[in-house]
Amino acid sequence: MDTTPDFTTRLKAAVGAPGAPLVFLGNFEVEEQWARGEYGLPRVSASSGVAVVNKMDEFALLLAGPDDHVVLKTAPDESYLDYLVGLGVRLPTTHVIADQDPQKTVTADAIDDERVVAELAALAPLGARIAPHGVSEVEERLSAVTGLALAGPSAEICKAVNSKVYSRRAAYELGIPQPKGWACATLAEFDAAVVAASELLEAGRKVVLKEALGVSGKGIAVVDSIHRLQRLQKMIVKQVERGGVDRIGFVIEDWVAKRADLNYQFTVSRDGDVHFDFVKEAITEGGVHKGHRMPAALSPSQVDLLRGVSDLIGKKLASDGYHGVVGVDAIVAPDETVHPVIEINARNNMSTYQVRLTEQFVNPGQVVIARHYPLRLSAPLPFERLAPALHGLLLERAGGEGLLVNNFATVNAAATAAAEFDGRLYGLIVADSVERANVLDTELTARLATRH
Repeated sequence: MDTTPDFTTRLKAAVGAPGAPLVFLGNFEVEEQWARGEYGLPRVSASSGVAVVNKMDEFALLLAGPDDHVVLKTAPDESYLDYLVGLGVRLPTTHVIADQDPQKTVTADAIDDERVVAELAALAPLGARIAPHGVSEVEERLSAVTGLALAGPSAEICKAVNSKVYSRRAAYELGIPQPKGWACATLAEFDAAVVAASELLEAGRKVVLKEALGVSGKGIAVVDSIHRLQRLQKMIVKQVERGGVDRIGFVIEDWVAKRADLNYQFTVSRDGDVHFDFVKEAITEGGVHKGHRMPAALSPSQVDLLRGVSDLIGKKLASDGYHGVVGVDAIVAPDETVHPVIEINARNNMSTYQVRLTEQFVNPGQVVIARHYPLRLSAPLPFERLAPALHGLLLERAGGEGLLVNNFATVNAAATAAAEFDGRLYGLIVADSVERANVLDTELTARLATRH
């Protein structure tokens, strides 16, 4: 019999709050806060995309336990909640923003909502702590106005250890192999890196230029010519000259071939203890995260390698003042060589929000595909209308097969009164085999492709 505590219990112990309620915040893409004031690469913004990302806050609903609390931008769809309760999910207490701004994170909205601030402040005598997706100065402000401590280190520490410059330098210090590359914190380091990377380009290879705090495919450029690399270099130099501060954050790396992208997670306790949580195969398109497959197609020795690297990185992070959830991106080369550290994400990851569900609903030997499905909608779609369209494909019980919806808020997040809009339906496909999972995925894709 497995006596390992569930993930939420382990997390509370790791952050020094065993038995205390946590207040979860799904402030996704917290890197945007960390990156403010930093020099970066050109970006294209999409306001509707921001609205959908901010509604990813609903993922936190299924990370929290029944004694915990979650702050949400909008109240969850009642029929969706009925669906979860019918499956046996024990839900936390929710605190809903009265007048949310689609362009703001849930944390920023919460700070502006006096009722929510008062509700959270009333939890202080219980020893409740705020557990965000990641800690920035905005979460520190919410902590200050509510009187609730953060279940994690300061924004300054979180920003520092989430930098890709930190990732490369930590891996080098620990002797962890990584693709050839250069971490650049000054223009002099960047100039030297461009010269060295140009040799790779002359040899016919590609390199990738990354912002230290980029996220979700933003702040990254794949470069296949010296001319383009030098053009990007000039752009960055001009930014520094205008800003007047020679402090940058970029990484240049060799673009290596891969068989698979991996994401593995471990939890670091305040005392430096490291617990390896899982490894999954990441599904990415164009550098943008699309989902996960589990279990990952890895040998026992490859998993053992990741466990060992987790212990090294976790202890390094603890020595630098970090504790909490850590996700690391890795790749497997075509020859099965594992590059165990592409970047360190010392915050929650998409796969973090799947843990409680997989613990409750997935039996040993089953496989899971976690992904999202795009929807084209002409009007808001309630869950009670979507569910019949997916009849026979939704998960009905633990150990069964089907789709377990783990975020419905993103379906209608970009709704407007005057036009069609794009939504996303997130879920976990649970099946008894890879073949069955693929069959279910194909059928779900076909049914959801119909305009609703």
